[in-house]
Amino acid sequence: MASGSDPQLGRQMSGKKSDNVVWQNGAVETGDRRRLMGQKEGVFWFTGLSGSGKSALARGCEKKLIGSGRPAFVLDGDNLRHGLSGDLGFSPEDRSENIRRAAEVAALMADAGLIVLTAFISPYMRDREQARRIIGPGRFFEIYLDVPLSVCEARDPKNLYKRARTGEIPDFTGISAPYEPPPDPDLAINTALDRADRCIDAVMNYITEKTQR
Repeated sequence: MASGSDPQLGRQMSGKKSDNVVWQNGAVETGDRRRLMGQKEGVFWFTGLSGSGKSALARGCEKKLIGSGRPAFVLDGDNLRHGLSGDLGFSPEDRSENIRRAAEVAALMADAGLIVLTAFISPYMRDREQARRIIGPGRFFEIYLDVPLSVCEARDPKNLYKRARTGEIPDFTGISAPYEPPPDPDLAINTALDRADRCIDAVMNYITEKTQR
């Protein structure tokens, strides 16, 4: 059975609008792809406030993974909004749709055998749970960047908090829109308490544990 419909992965499709659309199974099994890649596939979903370090950690891990010969890719929230989600705003409905699209892309990349590192604020628990269902049990791992708002706002690498405080940016997570912390993340990291390299090492150890064949 092909990787895209492997019952052991338990991946769920988020929906279709026509009964004439049928999922096409491939001819390559999940085990074959894992042997080729030398790893198990997995989606490591970094969530947290803007400025918490999601992208920095994801890219640091990607660099280490590629350097050790392990296929990996970062899906960055800002980058997706330049293309795939360029038509979406920041209302709760648009945020949910953005996360749904991201999860579908991440699931396909996992089907291809990659280690996928996603960097999305993804503020709502329901959206992260939908992403977990789309990607499938055993290959979705929630990594919470547990960094206080005060620290994220002090960093403010893109001057977004400053603009949100003046009302220039509406619906900004942590200021004028909510963030719902994961009650039970698979891994929690606080980049305010340790050096970046140590945080990357901690995440790398977790990734290695979950993706060893």
